[in-house]
Amino acid sequence: MQKRTLGRTGPEIAPLVFGGNVFGWTADEKTSFDLLDRFVDAGFNAIDTADVYSRWVPGNSGGESETIIGNWLKARGSRDKVVLITKVGSDIGQGRVDLSPLHIEKAVEASLKRLQTDVIDLYLSHWPDPTVPHAETLGAYKRLIEKGKVRHIGASNLDAGQLKAALDAADHHGLPRYEALQPAYNLYDRSEFDGPLRDLCMARGIGVISYYGLAKGFLSGKYRSKADLGKSTRGSSAASYLNERGMRILAALDEVSAAHGVTQAQVALAWIMARPGITAPIASATSLDQLDSLTGAASLHLSVADMKRLDTASAP
Repeated sequence: MQKRTLGRTGPEIAPLVFGGNVFGWTADEKTSFDLLDRFVDAGFNAIDTADVYSRWVPGNSGGESETIIGNWLKARGSRDKVVLITKVGSDIGQGRVDLSPLHIEKAVEASLKRLQTDVIDLYLSHWPDPTVPHAETLGAYKRLIEKGKVRHIGASNLDAGQLKAALDAADHHGLPRYEALQPAYNLYDRSEFDGPLRDLCMARGIGVISYYGLAKGFLSGKYRSKADLGKSTRGSSAASYLNERGMRILAALDEVSAAHGVTQAQVALAWIMARPGITAPIASATSLDQLDSLTGAASLHLSVADMKRLDTASAP
């Protein structure tokens, strides 16, 4: 499988990243181990998580996903086979988004311990923190890189202005810059990335690993009415897509997937993989059948006509 370089100097990753948000939530440890085994055996190598996953689950406190991944790495001896991506800054008990050096230096140690590794391949600022200057946050990352605890840094959920300000701060102060961005992006949710943010990433050589690749499951095609939302634990989150534009996108996915004999989810992810400026989408699965469907997207070639059909249907 052909790998793609994440950013100018980042790691090489396969064109699909496993989303670890489900670990400790809708996938228990045994299921998570099975999923990770199948993912790596299929030739994929990047796993995305965050220190806050899955704090939203009753009884969880955060760190459950990292802990499961760490247990899997130890049990399989697979550390050298994967690119570990995790995030810092979300509220894990401190009461707010926090990208202060003090919090980062404390949080990275906890993540390293849970992941049972000495180094994080890509460490992301999870959310913007307007209370902390970019230079202070980047300075903290510089020290972590120098200590060998982090290899590369990136950010999630920044708009074009915020990302440019962070890049300018890195240049001005001689600090490491964000080499990767993690925005929400899919056939339905296009407006935040398409345009100035994508142009900036492409111009500055920033890798992009997008999340919500299946629009919270909507683009899998299983949610077509309000009655369908009860099909899964996460179904209610897809309710906002049940409108005229959403149905238009599903119709295009149905058409293209039928022509290729593949699933709608594969087409939705293959469209992202083929979009300018995208390194790889992130997608999660809670069963081996789901995972096999997702990984099949990497070998699906969409024609110019396919892309045009999908682009037209998904136009705002």
